[in-house]
Amino acid sequence: MISANNVTLRIGKKALFEDVNIKFTEGNCYGLIGANGAGKSTFLKILSGQLETTKGDVSMTPGQRLSVLEQDHFKYDEFPVLDTVIMGNQRLYDIMKEKDAIYAKEDFSDEDGIRASELEGEFAEMNGWEAESDAATLLNGLGIDTDLHYNLMKDLNGNEKVKVLLARALFGNPDILLLDEPTNHLDLDAIAWLEEFLINFDNTVIVVSHDRYFLNKVCTQIADIDYGKIQLYAGNYDFWYESSQLLIRQMKEANRKKEEKIKELQEFISRFSANASKSKQATSRKRALEKIQLDTIKPSSRKYPYIDFRPNREIGNEVLMVQNLSKTIDGVKVLDDLTFTLGHDDKVAFVGSNELAKTTFFQILMGEMEPDEGSFKWGVTTSQAYFPKDSSREFDNDLTIVEWLTGYSEIKDATYVRGFLGRMLFAGDDGVKKMKVLSGGERVRCMLSKMMISGANVLLFDEPTNHLDMESITALNNGMMKFPGVILFSSRDHQIVQTTANRIMEILPNGKLIDKITTYDEYLESDEMARKRQVYTTEGNPEEDNL
Repeated sequence: MISANNVTLRIGKKALFEDVNIKFTEGNCYGLIGANGAGKSTFLKILSGQLETTKGDVSMTPGQRLSVLEQDHFKYDEFPVLDTVIMGNQRLYDIMKEKDAIYAKEDFSDEDGIRASELEGEFAEMNGWEAESDAATLLNGLGIDTDLHYNLMKDLNGNEKVKVLLARALFGNPDILLLDEPTNHLDLDAIAWLEEFLINFDNTVIVVSHDRYFLNKVCTQIADIDYGKIQLYAGNYDFWYESSQLLIRQMKEANRKKEEKIKELQEFISRFSANASKSKQATSRKRALEKIQLDTIKPSSRKYPYIDFRPNREIGNEVLMVQNLSKTIDGVKVLDDLTFTLGHDDKVAFVGSNELAKTTFFQILMGEMEPDEGSFKWGVTTSQAYFPKDSSREFDNDLTIVEWLTGYSEIKDATYVRGFLGRMLFAGDDGVKKMKVLSGGERVRCMLSKMMISGANVLLFDEPTNHLDMESITALNNGMMKFPGVILFSSRDHQIVQTTANRIMEILPNGKLIDKITTYDEYLESDEMARKRQVYTTEGNPEEDNL
């Protein structure tokens, strides 16, 4: 168990938290939610002892071990991957290293023997003999191949490092597990594995995530941060949303009834206060009126952008034809003979672990890269708007937000452009912010504004939810579902994929394509997925006709 007791944190004159009292108990997974800037990551740092409070303290059951998902991706660059994972249980790792040092001595003394015996006993109690196999199991579950387990961390790419650091946090059955955005940079297969791990985890978990589907799958309680307070709700994210909305509706209804009663009493007092025969009744009603207190309904600090993609032109039947398209990058064939045709009702999710292939395909469709073989053709009625995974070049300039967006608008009117920015929470003076100083979330909202103002009838998204808060992700999800045109997209957000796509395409590790008209959940449960996984656990290359 871990608890915060009268915790207050002030940053300058601003109180980020004020007298927070909350207890996190064993057997529960708590989803810590709140608007951007509410202090979710800060509160995890308070719980882990990385940040001192202004007032109050954090207490933990004596003897329990706390584990945290590290955010520094370079901290363990000089350590092997397996060692990095085992270091998640620092005491066990220290015992292993001390044992190795003792046994490596040439002049092994009696004192060394006694010390080695003590260490061996503690090592056995901590299941040390299973440490390497347990670490390997975690790594394999998250998609880190066995041939990488003995590499140095610095030899891994960014996504692989994230997975190793997550395995490090999960290692050794910690009593309390703090996870800050654990699904960031994970593919959907790795997220599914993590969901199952946490569902079966018996100890205390506190997790910050913008992935609504993930929170619904793993959480037993929601801890909602709003206005410096933390309120606990039993159940998952959807239950929290319904409960919180119901509470607001109930308070508004109670206030409405009170207001009607106030009006009724005021009318009686006004009519009969000067009437001697009714004066006692009027006085009684005055006292009743004074006792009625309206509930204070504090608006949430959450802000939802309004995302609405409206095409200027209706799309025709011919949308996109891809014929025998192939591409090799650095000697690896990432796209191999892709052939398909899109219709005017298609909303296609590109899924799977082959992220380079998906990004490459989008870049080819948008003319940023040439295929090695094959061709593609957009229909004459189509117009495209593109959200790239890396949009940094859009922000390397001295323009203000309004100036930048005006450059993409057919209507060169600042008021018109500011209307689009206002929908994306850029109010007032925000419009004169320089593009180069914007935060990650602000940049994403700029790119979505650009897509909205384009009036395109085909939208392409390459991981659009990176850097977005949950409110913006929800708004984007709603905008994608309402869009009447064609969408091609990749996303790690399970709920966006499930609720938006009516067609699933997976580019396999060998560059081949699986194309199914189905929902994502149905695809995951399909025989095709099971057969694909069996093919790729078999030695050698799969036969082409098996795909």
